[in-house]
Amino acid sequence: MAVGQANCSVAEPHQIKYLPIFCRTDDDNASATKLILQLRPDWREDGVKFVRFTDGITNTLMKATRNNDPNPDTDAILLRAYGNGTDLIIDRNRETQNHELLARHGLAPELLARFENGMLYRYVPGTVTAPADLREESIYRAVAGRLAEWHATVPCLPGKTGHSRRSSRADGQGIAIPTDEREYQRAVDGIAPGKPTPNVWTVMQKWIFALPTDTEKQRIRQAELQKELKWVVSEFSNRDGLGKNGLVFAHCDLLSGNVIVLPSSSSSTNGTESTSNGTNGVKGTVPAGPEVTFIDYEYATPSPAAFDIANHFAEWGGFDCDFSVLPTRAQRRDFIREYIKQYFSYKHASSDVDIESETEKLFVEVDLFRGLPGLYWGIWALIQATISQIDFNYAEYAEIRLGEYFAWKAEADGSREKSGKDMPLRERRWAQEE
Repeated sequence: MAVGQANCSVAEPHQIKYLPIFCRTDDDNASATKLILQLRPDWREDGVKFVRFTDGITNTLMKATRNNDPNPDTDAILLRAYGNGTDLIIDRNRETQNHELLARHGLAPELLARFENGMLYRYVPGTVTAPADLREESIYRAVAGRLAEWHATVPCLPGKTGHSRRSSRADGQGIAIPTDEREYQRAVDGIAPGKPTPNVWTVMQKWIFALPTDTEKQRIRQAELQKELKWVVSEFSNRDGLGKNGLVFAHCDLLSGNVIVLPSSSSSTNGTESTSNGTNGVKGTVPAGPEVTFIDYEYATPSPAAFDIANHFAEWGGFDCDFSVLPTRAQRRDFIREYIKQYFSYKHASSDVDIESETEKLFVEVDLFRGLPGLYWGIWALIQATISQIDFNYAEYAEIRLGEYFAWKAEADGSREKSGKDMPLRERRWAQEE
């Protein structure tokens, strides 16, 4: 799929205002108010009002508005304070770069400032979706179109995978983690030879190196997951796909809380042209119906398009991992057909492409990738279980997501059938036609 591939180039640097303030999430909004008034001192007289959102399980998110403002959403600011210890998982400098890049493409709100443990950006008026909304035909087609715009128009930024390190222990059943900085970086960025970094494979390698290794059980688990990652990379990293080097600029966290349904007459997320338009006049064939945008770019990284789509499909079941509502074959094909139409429209190549043939190729590819989000988020959750202060059972979530991966693998290699075990619900749902 080489039509109209985007070039990977470094974005021009832009200086974001930095506020040397740490936002405490347990101080009755005192530090949050201080942050907002640094950015909007004219709000001091009327005061600041906050609305706290509770959809996420990683960060604290609050909407700040000026008291008595007759049109509060017009000037509203979103404050996002990072979860405890998440720098171990997320490259915050890269996140800022992602946000600015997307804003220049009309796909993200303006980034207003960074502070010690978070960022401030313009509020996007709209309605946050719930998992059930993602299953609505008009919504999932809108998501398909917006995701196609991301993948077709946003370039991949080369660089290094952000550094994180939990332990350098190599005793027992654990794996050896290089103690030398250069060797560590080579080990992370070299997991998928020949692929530009960072990418979804290097991110997973970084996370495996950051897994807790205090107990023998943890070290055995780390070694097991390292083995699985190497196998996955050997099987999947060099497959053909959309984008340059088989990679597109992917969201990698397209759960319902990160999908916003825009007001019917809204302008774009950065206050310029309609969101049906991309940058520099690039325009897709946006269907009638709702329009969506995506928020939160902390996990965005170059990835196979099939991984990003499979990951989104997994989120139809929400944090409860309700496998009974995952998309059927018919729903997945409908989503992917809309995605393909939009992708090649943004590439100005619609007339040269067999839409049905490309739809079928990507449909098969997404089917092959369906187990990988379980591995990705399972590793992530094992780390979160030891660092997060949020009231969420990360340890249980990790086992559910890793269970998805191993159930998929048993289905793919035929070992489940040979053992005489029943097909698990998630696999049955994935195989369901209607």
